[in-house]
Order: sequence, then structure tokens, then C-alpha cells
Amino acid sequence: MTALYSLFLTLCVYFISQRFYRYTGNVVSSPLIVCPIVLVTLLLLFHVSYNTYNEGGQILSFMLQPATVALAVPIYKYRALLKKYGWEIFISITSGAALAVVTSMGFASLLGLSPQVIDSLAPRSITTPMAMSISEMLGGNPAMTAVFVIITGIVGVVITPLLFKIPMIQNPVTKGLMLGVGAHGTGTAKAYEIGPLEGAMASLAMTFMGIVTTLIAPQLVPFCFYMLSTM
Repeated sequence: MTALYSLFLTLCVYFISQRFYRYTGNVVSSPLIVCPIVLVTLLLLFHVSYNTYNEGGQILSFMLQPATVALAVPIYKYRALLKKYGWEIFISITSGAALAVVTSMGFASLLGLSPQVIDSLAPRSITTPMAMSISEMLGGNPAMTAVFVIITGIVGVVITPLLFKIPMIQNPVTKGLMLGVGAHGTGTAKAYEIGPLEGAMASLAMTFMGIVTTLIAPQLVPFCFYMLSTM
């Protein structure tokens, strides 16, 4: 019953915050920002532990798996466009993945953070399950990585749409790629609010960001540590 209560609570808070977001139209009132704040406040007020709450959260996590697979549908729908811009998309996503790792480690090093925190921060720009796996493989803290991933998504979904006011960034393919690369799943949800093509491009970018980061991180992270140690 506890699982059902926490699931019901999560869904209620989400739907109310979603209606509030649609009413205000302000990205700061997005459910992604409002939901965690309200839920954490309620858990603290009623002294409910995270493990107890997460009994219902695991049900939602399970439902994410088929939802993630469903993202392939719009990608298939726009496959002709993917062939047309194949190289541009490949270069954008690959360079975005490498840049995300390098800049994260560089700024963390400048701030004097510990090697474990830097390892945890390196895969922050991809979806949570993949980021946590990479973090563990690198020697980071997966729980800390999950927090960094959420912060990246929130910041990305707030800042990236502001860049769309620039006249040269009006192509829907560009908008989708920027949201998928810069804000992973959160950016993909925002991209679908803008349009189906933007959403398909963001889905593609999010998926390939995860694959590319998984492939390059085991080599790139030690190389960055070596370069930072020589400075």
C-alpha cells in the first residue's frame, strides 16, 4: 500500500504542477523543477524516508523503459531527414559529448574538487541510468552523478530555449539537437513541446550522446586527468 500511496502522491503533484506550468507558460514553473521541490518538502514534513517513498518510485522507473523505447518511433518517422543531415548530426553529437566531458572536468578541476567528484561529474550530460553506470566504472559516486544529471537537465532546459531567440538558430533540426545534447531527457521533453521534428531530433541526440559518451569516457577521462596534472 505504501508504494501505491507514494505513486499516487507523485502523480498528483506532477499533474497539478503540469497544469500550473501550462497556465503560467514560464519554464521556471516546469514540473521538472516544481515536482522535486514539492515532493521533498512533503517527505520532510511527514518524516517519510526516501526508501519508503521510492517503493512507488520504482514503479514509475519501470514504466520509463517502454517509454524510452517509444522515442524510436518519431526517429523512424523522420529517417529521411536523418539521412539528409547524417554527417552534420553525427559531428554535432560526437563533439558535444566530448566537449561536455572535457569542460565538466576542466571547471571541476579549477574549483579544486576531488577526483571522485570530477569522475562523478564527467558523464553528467547523458541520461541518468547510463550516467550512473559510467560514473561507477570511472570510480565516481553514482548517486552524486544522478544529482549532477538532474541539475544539468534543469539548467539546460532553462537556458537553451533562450538561445532560440537568436535569428540564426531557427532550424527545427538545430533546436532539437541543442536540447537533446544540452539537456538529455529533460531537453527532449521540452523539444516535443515545441514540435514533433524538434522532439525526434532531441531523442536522437539524447540516445547517441549516451552511446558516444559510454564509448569515449573510459579513454577521455584518464587523458583529461593526465592533462590536468601537467598544468
